[in-house]
Amino acid sequence: MAFASVTRLRVRSWRFLPMFLIQSFRAAQQAKSAEGSLAVALLRQPQNTYWTRTVRKSESAMTAFMLTGAHRGVMRKLLNWCDEAALVHWTQDSQRPPDWPEARDKMQMLGRTSKVNHPSEDQRAFRIPALQMPIRGETRLK
Repeated sequence: MAFASVTRLRVRSWRFLPMFLIQSFRAAQQAKSAEGSLAVALLRQPQNTYWTRTVRKSESAMTAFMLTGAHRGVMRKLLNWCDEAALVHWTQDSQRPPDWPEARDKMQMLGRTSKVNHPSEDQRAFRIPALQMPIRGETRLK
């Protein structure tokens, strides 16, 4: 069994993008080396939208990662930087990450929004736009 997690964030203005990208890089490096990490990938999509997809050995490994280091430090800043934020977690038999379309579908069906201070209409309605295909802009870290 493995614990999968997917997040989707849309940065609301280009002026927040430099700090968002720096902090995202730091959190991604932390995710890659965190205990229990099996897979880590990032995806850039249009309109300043960024996805993360991670698989860990357990939910407790995910929680330990989320509440420490660079990830913990950036979570509060996302409230102001983003106008859309959503996440979904699930347990799966495989240690392989889901493909991006499956991750998007799980997000829409089983996910939830995260608090943001300036929510978009899509955030309020919990609409997750379709992924731009073919998938480009993916970075696999592990």
